[in-house]
Amino acid sequence: MKLKLTLASALLFSVIGMSQVTFSTQGIGTNRSDRAVVDMNGDFLDDIISVATSSVQVFYQQPDGTFIEDVLFTTPADNLPSWSLAAADYDGNGYTDLLYGGGNGVTFMRANANGTGFDEVSFPQYVFSQRSNFVDINNDGHLDAFVCHDVEPNVYYINDGFGNFTFNQGGIGDYPTGGHYGSVWIDFDNDGDMDMFNAKCGGGPDRRTDQLHQNDGAGSFIEIGATAGVADAMSTWSSAWGDYNNDGYMDVFVGNSVDPEHKLMTNNGDGTFTNVTAGSGVEDLTTTGIENCAYDFDNDGYIDIVSNGNIFFNNGDMTFTLETDLLPSNNGAFGDLNNDGFVDSFTGSTIFKNNGNTNHYLTINTVGVQSNRNGIGARVSLTSGLGTQIRDVRSGEGFRLMSTLNTHFGLGQDTEIAIVTITWPSGIVDVLEDVAVDQTIVIVEGSTTLGTQDHTGIQLIVSPNPAKDLITITGTTPFTLAQYDVFDMQGKVVLNGSLGSGQINVSTLAQGTYVVRLTNGSSVNSQQFIKR
Repeated sequence: MKLKLTLASALLFSVIGMSQVTFSTQGIGTNRSDRAVVDMNGDFLDDIISVATSSVQVFYQQPDGTFIEDVLFTTPADNLPSWSLAAADYDGNGYTDLLYGGGNGVTFMRANANGTGFDEVSFPQYVFSQRSNFVDINNDGHLDAFVCHDVEPNVYYINDGFGNFTFNQGGIGDYPTGGHYGSVWIDFDNDGDMDMFNAKCGGGPDRRTDQLHQNDGAGSFIEIGATAGVADAMSTWSSAWGDYNNDGYMDVFVGNSVDPEHKLMTNNGDGTFTNVTAGSGVEDLTTTGIENCAYDFDNDGYIDIVSNGNIFFNNGDMTFTLETDLLPSNNGAFGDLNNDGFVDSFTGSTIFKNNGNTNHYLTINTVGVQSNRNGIGARVSLTSGLGTQIRDVRSGEGFRLMSTLNTHFGLGQDTEIAIVTITWPSGIVDVLEDVAVDQTIVIVEGSTTLGTQDHTGIQLIVSPNPAKDLITITGTTPFTLAQYDVFDMQGKVVLNGSLGSGQINVSTLAQGTYVVRLTNGSSVNSQQFIKR
């Protein structure tokens, strides 16, 4: 079945005087629990996912903004995403996997090698799940999973590099009776690794005091909420992180779920935060809820805050203009659902289509090679006439829903982008200059730097380079047992297999630039080459 979204068939949802953004609605035939907007098949177009007890339903977006409903995937599961859903390609096969955060435990739905089904992986441990995330916790290049626990210390699942998880509990949120609700992973201190803010709720003041867990870069986390100035005993289920004043540091909005006293904190750049709520416009919101996120809805170059369907439009000076009830009270899951460069929402079998304006945009899709496949944990920055904006690539924000893994920037009326920089979790830095606006680009890790990529202390050499039919892999360590993947510049795996003789036949590839990745146990090496 093919559903075409047309303005003529859409019902205008919100036209309010001087509204900076309006949304139109379009029904779509989901008949399960609506949970996510995320690319499921590796084409970088945001798809729509709904989940039931025995199946996953996916509406695949097409380049023209239509959707094709695939047959339902049969997926009997021990746990449902009754509290949250996270998504990422944790085994690196090009298809997106799902994490179900249930009331009794955690289930992973692992997409098979051709995207035609899922294998269920459930863990026996009791977890009263709240927010869940995919993130590379130990920075070994493989995506791990993290789940907030409501009544015990938090839990996490470490990936062995082959898509197998080991259960862990404690060390990142240890309050004995829980209260852990809304985890979000951000690099708040700009040191290149991911830290975690834990929004907390319920019980006495100690149990509901928010926490900030700073990554020491060596696999350990230190709770510094009080010294950083973000520890608060308000009851909250989620927070919205973004660089609201475009100064290069992540700020935070914390939404109150009990009393309408929300909080805006600016990052001072020295490991501390200052409460700037008073006079910011944040105090104008007099309702509560559990869903908070940050996106640039009007593409003006300043990231906005959406709290339970109400949008704070960023004025560019750390003040905000509130427009109420623009979206459903649960915000919905966010992504670009008609491929037009504006952020849309989906919930309750309804797409809330952003009607847009004349402002420009850039969307960036990150494909990790040394780092995890989705580039989760990468810092993306963009400089134009407006100044410099930053984003962190992350899986799982707000409380319950899963939003796009694509990185979106609004650009206002700027028509030129001076530079785009991606700093990957591996430490590799890619730089693009003079980038055109109003487009979506794919950046493969290491693709903007020619020559040997030596990030493990092991040299990898591809010869000849440029190549015609065969490339030979040599280096300072034997690679004959390694598995290889060859990526094109759109991030697609175009060849893969076992290296064996040390040669790869590339004769079937079109002319162009490619990246070959070798995986040998826990060692990952990559090298760019040219096919002529």
